[in-house]
Amino acid sequence: MEKQTAIALSYPEGFPAPFIVAKGKGYIAEKMLEIAEQNKVPVIKEELAANVLSLYDIGDYIPAETYEVIAGIFAFLYRMNDGKN
Repeated sequence: MEKQTAIALSYPEGFPAPFIVAKGKGYIAEKMLEIAEQNKVPVIKEELAANVLSLYDIGDYIPAETYEVIAGIFAFLYRMNDGKN
């Protein structure tokens, strides 16, 4: 059984691309998800993207090959929030 992976991204206005702000596997991933839930931070399950992003370091911009899927996730979250972000 593979350990759960969690990646937290941020995309502040004016930055060229989203970047990794936190990541973890197993227990750390579970804690990240728990904290996200407690703070009403939306969680999207996208295993392939999480696995690719887990290869990068905190502070790294997401790689170009993940732009399309991550853009879709951010667009979905934006729509969920009625464009308030």
